[in-house]
Amino acid sequence: MSLFESDKSAQRLPVSLITGFLGSGKTTLLNRLLRRDDMKDSAVIINEYGEVSLDHLLVERVDGEVAVLASGCICCTIRSDLEQTLRDLLVKRDRGEIPPFRRILVETTGLADPAPIVQLLLNNPLVSHFLRLDTIVTTVDAVNASHQLDRQYEAVKQVALADRLLITKRDLVDDVGSLELRLRQLNPGARIETVDHGEIDPAHLFGAGLIDPEKKRIDVARWLNEHAFAEPHAHAGHSHHDRHAHHDHDHHDHDASITSFMLAFDEPLDWMAVTHWLAHLRNARGADLLRVKGILNLHGEAAPVVIHGVHHVFHPPVALAAWPDRDRRSRIVFITRGISRADVLELWQAVRAAA
Repeated sequence: MSLFESDKSAQRLPVSLITGFLGSGKTTLLNRLLRRDDMKDSAVIINEYGEVSLDHLLVERVDGEVAVLASGCICCTIRSDLEQTLRDLLVKRDRGEIPPFRRILVETTGLADPAPIVQLLLNNPLVSHFLRLDTIVTTVDAVNASHQLDRQYEAVKQVALADRLLITKRDLVDDVGSLELRLRQLNPGARIETVDHGEIDPAHLFGAGLIDPEKKRIDVARWLNEHAFAEPHAHAGHSHHDRHAHHDHDHHDHDASITSFMLAFDEPLDWMAVTHWLAHLRNARGADLLRVKGILNLHGEAAPVVIHGVHHVFHPPVALAAWPDRDRRSRIVFITRGISRADVLELWQAVRAAA
């Protein structure tokens, strides 16, 4: 009998977060997406109608916050808080007051820290029972990104948390090679796409979660993207190396503080030791744990257990139905600020020794 709840994410509506710095093209992306036939069954949550220039798409106001777009998509503004807005949308849908929808897109303001929204989706029982985090999309302005990343930690964090990085305004610059390199160093696990005036196939944009509901299967490789972190395999119980951002002299310290690495363990792990280890990390350095996600092989569990967290807030661990392939290693990806692989591994060794 497993200690863990079985994973039910395939039964929950996917929520994708669209973030990115001021002027990086979020609104253009949204407008293009909401005109597509294959996105008609979407609900989009924005901060203000006027702020994102969707007025020309609105055809019918359902009430003060909700409108039905010409495409059939639902559009609503964030009320007092996002949790209430999400719950209201679900209630209106279930009552038949608005058309049904199969996904939700949430657009943040340009200066927003996406972490609190991710935490809400990971570990608020009133929300996470019905919804699941699908993809964090960050738009990156090819013209201004270097300047923004140098000076604004929010821009760096938006990149570090992302599953998908969309380079916009590519036609206005000669070369994006150095920007792509910088983005890969900040977040090696994210997939980088270049978009032309917001035009992109949603299949390339969404679907970054562990469960692929369309194919009804687990996709660990897609979720962890461990090959992006891979170095020559270390000894059993050790890990792959850090990927630090090597930055030019004119870059500020934001890049240098961001570290990405994967720990891989060949032998099954003790859940109590893992719990103490992660709890200590969260309590001592929660603000610097930008994102943690992993699949664990635990003593006494026939199937893998999944962990996923942002800062000090983690999704309750869930057990998958079965191992997706023959690889039985525990693998945990960390994206941190000022916490090295050596720090994390040293703490693990200490906790394991104490246990």
